[in-house]
Order: sequence, then C-alpha cells, then structure tokens
Amino acid sequence: MSDDRLIVALDVPNALDGLAMAETLGDAVSFYKIGLGMLTGGGLALANELKDEHGKRIFLDMKLFDIGATVEAAVRGLAQFDLDFLTVHGDPHVVAAAAQAKGDMKILAVTILTSLDRADLDASLIAPGDIADLVAIRAARAFEAGADGVIASPREAAAIRALPEARGKLIVTPGVRPAGAALGDQKRTETPASAIEAGADHIVVGRPIHAAADPRAAAQAILDELG
Repeated sequence: MSDDRLIVALDVPNALDGLAMAETLGDAVSFYKIGLGMLTGGGLALANELKDEHGKRIFLDMKLFDIGATVEAAVRGLAQFDLDFLTVHGDPHVVAAAAQAKGDMKILAVTILTSLDRADLDASLIAPGDIADLVAIRAARAFEAGADGVIASPREAAAIRALPEARGKLIVTPGVRPAGAALGDQKRTETPASAIEAGADHIVVGRPIHAAADPRAAAQAILDELG
C-alpha cells in the first residue's frame, strides 16, 4: 500500500470516471477524497466500492452544515458505511453534533475554505482580521468541540500544529499544488513537501493528478517529493 499522506481528490463527473481513475492510479494511491460534486453521480456507491472491494481509505468531503439534530442524523447515517474521514463546517455546534454520531469515522472541521481570501470573507460579513489568525481560532474551537482534525490551507498548518488543542489531532490540507502547476480555484497554496513540513498529516491533490497526461506518474512524482 502506498503512502497515505497523499489523498487524491476524485473531482470527476461520476462514479464510473472515478473508478476508472482509481484503476489508472492502481497501487500508487491508497486514499481518495469523494466530494459533494459527485454525490448525485454515484459518489457513495463509489466510496463503498473503493473501500470494500479495493481496500482503499475514503475521505467523504460533504462539509455538512445545519442545526445540530440534523447534522447528528446525517453523520449517523454516513457512519454505517465504515468510511475514514468526513468533513463538517467548523462551527462548534456542528462539530459537537457530528462527534456524537461519528462511530469510527474521523470528523474533520473546515476552518476557512482554501478558495477564499480576505475580500471573499468581507463579502460574506465574516469577522475582520488576518485569515491565518481566524483559521487558528476556528481550529482551536473545533478541537474543543470534539473534532478529530481540521481542514486548512497549508499556509496555516504550522500555526494550527502549534496550538495546545492540536495535540494528537489531524491536519489535512487541500490547496496543495506541485511546483509549476496551475492554481485553479485555490488561492492559498503551497507545494506538497512544504505542506507536510509545516505540520500537515495529509495533503489533498486533485486536478494536478487526474488532469495530467499520465495521472499515475503525476501521483508518483508527488509521493517522491514527500520522501
């Protein structure tokens, strides 16, 4: 089994395309993210197939947000699928509800999306301040509410790792781009090696792998960079 610090985001249209990509990557990749965009394209079925028939680890990226009772019910339903990671928004009431129903899944709290910058936060009436400071505060509150880990930009990983509340917790970083890769819709990015050096346990990479001419070689290059 390959290094599971690399999580490949299967941001493709449907489960058939996702399964084909997983077969292309083969034993080079052991951990996959399936997100909201594939939910209506058979995402849960793909998650189960990759987990049960191919022995892969699965990160279900749903970013759940609702009143506590609804989040708890949704998480309890998803827990039956024996998945590895599930995301919820990092608001303490959401995290606490998810933690009540997670079973063996790890609940990862979203701090601030890596596609957002300060102008986006201002437009959404989010509290003023430096993004890195806000991310650290949200991370600490999520840990206190019962999160097993957080989702954050690699640029904030070191500050989160330094938090007393982060001891024994996971940091998972999207917004990772190999040197020279297009940024796409990500605004706060770093390279794979720098994300791990900053304290991330896992990095999430999508388009630089699945859009590559040779996806398996692209994944292997990232793994080689991680050392």
